[in-house]
Amino acid sequence: MPELPEVETIKRGLLTRILNKRIMRIVVLNEKSWRGLPSERIVGESIVAIERRGKALLLRMSNGLYVMVHLRMTGQIIVDEGESGEEAARFAAGHPDESFREKMPGRHTRVVIEFEDGVRLYFNDLRKFGFMKVLDELGVQEERFLRKLGPEPWEMTEDDFWERLQRHRTAPVKAVILNQEVIAGVGNIYADEGCFVARIYPGVRCGELTREEADKLLEGLREVMQASIDSGGSTMKDYVKADGTRGDYLEKFAQVFRRNGKSCRECGAEILKTRVAGRGTHYCPRCQRGAEC
Repeated sequence: MPELPEVETIKRGLLTRILNKRIMRIVVLNEKSWRGLPSERIVGESIVAIERRGKALLLRMSNGLYVMVHLRMTGQIIVDEGESGEEAARFAAGHPDESFREKMPGRHTRVVIEFEDGVRLYFNDLRKFGFMKVLDELGVQEERFLRKLGPEPWEMTEDDFWERLQRHRTAPVKAVILNQEVIAGVGNIYADEGCFVARIYPGVRCGELTREEADKLLEGLREVMQASIDSGGSTMKDYVKADGTRGDYLEKFAQVFRRNGKSCRECGAEILKTRVAGRGTHYCPRCQRGAEC
């Protein structure tokens, strides 16, 4: 699943391609992929804003309705700015498979949105877990997924973060920062990287953290996620930027994630991999306090 920095770069890419465009037609090819109000409610309307909340996108329409887009595991957004099938005029984001090179609509296309100027947006989804959902303002406020999101790292004070950690004193740090109700947008990559910056082992329980370590952890999460946004996202095999190219965060900046077996760039120790909170977890046994040896 794309993490917050990846979804943010997708949002920024779409802002230059579909903002202020008027929708002329919507074709729903898979009913499961279109939820909420009928598609007819937004035909004839323009996209006046593109927002991100956590890992979801919100397209605000000129009539006040919203289209929430969640890519989940295998979702794609493909925008054809020229004739369908001209790869040079295509921009893509999400899970890359052969769909990126197919003539659209492809075998995994679930929704097609046609704009007044001929531009087309295709929502593809191999496993059909992702969705587009039309909501009114009240629906957005009451949407369970959005309503339960905690603040993002940049929206949270150190006092607030400390208090939230203390509510889960017996839980591993990684489990808590992956909880979207505690802090929004942190996924597996940035949990490992943020813990490395803070020099704490992801399996340490929240009740064992000092206040100084908690402050460093929040600072670390902000730092690694901002670096990823600035570089255009990670280079995971299931993520491509909005212009069809890959981000380079893992190549340039990652200290531990997917570097198991390699030397730590700080101390030279071998990066190890274990499981914390049911997730593959990478860490340096020398740099990170409380690490398993």
